[in-house]
Amino acid sequence: MKRLLGVALGVLTAIGGFVDIGDLVTNAVVGSRFGLSLVWVVVVGVIGICLFAQMSGRVAAVSGRATFEIIRERLGPRAGLANLAASFLINLLTLTAEVGGVALALQLASSVSPMLWIPVAAFAVWLVIWRVRFSIMENVTGLLGLALIVFAVAVFLLHPDWNQLAGQALAPTVPETEESTTYWYYAIALFGAAMTPYEVFFFSSGAVEEKWGRKDISQSRVNVLIGFPLGGLLSVSIAACAAIVLLPRAIEVTSLSQVILPVAEAGGKIALAFVLVGIVAATFGAALETTLSSGYTLAQFFGWSWGKFRRPAQAARFHVAMIICLLVGIGILATGVDPVAVTEFSVVFSAVALPLTYLPILIVANDRQYMGDDVNGRLTNAVGLVYLAIIVVAAVAAIPLMIVTGMGS
Repeated sequence: MKRLLGVALGVLTAIGGFVDIGDLVTNAVVGSRFGLSLVWVVVVGVIGICLFAQMSGRVAAVSGRATFEIIRERLGPRAGLANLAASFLINLLTLTAEVGGVALALQLASSVSPMLWIPVAAFAVWLVIWRVRFSIMENVTGLLGLALIVFAVAVFLLHPDWNQLAGQALAPTVPETEESTTYWYYAIALFGAAMTPYEVFFFSSGAVEEKWGRKDISQSRVNVLIGFPLGGLLSVSIAACAAIVLLPRAIEVTSLSQVILPVAEAGGKIALAFVLVGIVAATFGAALETTLSSGYTLAQFFGWSWGKFRRPAQAARFHVAMIICLLVGIGILATGVDPVAVTEFSVVFSAVALPLTYLPILIVANDRQYMGDDVNGRLTNAVGLVYLAIIVVAAVAAIPLMIVTGMGS
């Protein structure tokens, strides 16, 4: 029974933890401009993150070491440094966006300027990382993030034309009001939002934090293969709400308040309360994950002592690195930059960094020195290679499309 509850809890937290500020904003923007014609990208992204997350979790469970530690050892310091530079910089940008997202959500709940909430949010992130146990931190934010299910409920309360929505999803076309380059730019942005690099590094390091072994591989697989796809359905629900309410009125999403407008219209104050709780939990949880991932990547590359399972005094450089990353994030946001704009940059540049993140994971998952008989099977490798091809195409096309489309404007 205890193991069954552990699986159920893991699935629920995977659902609630899948959606972050990148998914919220990008899916709402896409829904308000393209309807559900880019839902196929969410499906592709969810399959990809499931594939590589279960790989990284299996590597950690079998070897007892986080993926980034093995990458440096297996590929050497130069390749490891390239991987570190790309992953860390994207992670830092994502961390900044998540802290800004918490501030924006708290502004919606309180009408207090987000500039005042930014240092509060960052301090709260540091305090939780410093004092709260890993399992409690992960489970509480994930479960509270389930409040975002209100987006799925709102879709039904809005009484949409189901045939129209199904037509958009199953027969995707570029709307007459949009350029094909803009369509593909947002396709890459959605793909980057679904496969953000920090997710696999956090998943792998979290497996070490929770002392996973071979016996936990099946539980990890269930959490990933059920929780992430259901989390993907939340992403589709966000896009559907925007398609139903915002698209017909030609309202383009430029702020978080517009993201939640369809929910408020569908369910009133009660639904609004749920969505605010869900957004605060989702962005705060993602801020915790990105902050920890910053410390994980640096500590694992340089060989520092790391982990919440160690006392802060035993992993001092790990904790100092995270504090510095939070301060950098606060500094960026203090310039007055729009957190939504930071989010849009982060998801596109995530796509650029994907090859340096996922190719090493595939290599390590096939290394018998670390994995023994638990290396990837032929089917997993075949699908992994297909995804690497997709990832490379997305990475190469991301910057040119961003320039040509003026970031989708």
